[in-house]
Amino acid sequence: MRLRYSRILLKLSGEALAGQKKFGLDFDCIARICREVKNLHDLGAQVSVVVGGGNFWRGRTGGAMDRTRADQIGMLATTMNALAVADILEGHGADVRVQTAISMQAVAEPYIRSKALRHMEKGRIVIFGCGTGNPFFSTDTAASLRAAEIEASIIFKATMVDGVYDKDPKKHPDAVKYDNVSFDEVVSKNLNVVDATAAAMCRDNGISLLVFDLGDPRNIVKAGMGENVGTLIH
Repeated sequence: MRLRYSRILLKLSGEALAGQKKFGLDFDCIARICREVKNLHDLGAQVSVVVGGGNFWRGRTGGAMDRTRADQIGMLATTMNALAVADILEGHGADVRVQTAISMQAVAEPYIRSKALRHMEKGRIVIFGCGTGNPFFSTDTAASLRAAEIEASIIFKATMVDGVYDKDPKKHPDAVKYDNVSFDEVVSKNLNVVDATAAAMCRDNGISLLVFDLGDPRNIVKAGMGENVGTLIH
């Protein structure tokens, strides 16, 4: 088997890590995901991961807390997820490093671009926690930022739907799925795939984004091989 992409950034939502539990961590679900991440890595890909935190915290939508502090709590939630994913990847035999945008050296390395690149060159999987380290930015924006910094070939956004539709397929049976779509269309048509900041960063840095269904974790490897899964945003 031959890889299509040599350096991949995988964006995992907190919801994906919660699985059927909808909250917290579903370790069986995470193990299935990590097994495929390890398989992708073993095929020769340099792999990094950005994790969300929605399985623990969605304070920004509550309205009862200062936005900055709510986002800081969300960053801490991503660190819990990063450590959990690292632990399970290590159980599958992977060499893993966790880097966080907020310094917490007792549990993870601080994010340093050159060290992240060196880790991947040495065959390690790098997991990025704490988003960008700043409030008011989503973890999708963090994924686009890290992808630009490490010069990733592509971002894989593993979601609970099998691609990008012109409207919500759960509410509209006549929704039409895109095979390919541009970042400009994502923004102008309000397709709700990534926020406008993330879309603009990917577009301006020439980074494609592949959206696919994580319901079948094998899609991670299929995507890496260039098989026709999901929707390619370019």
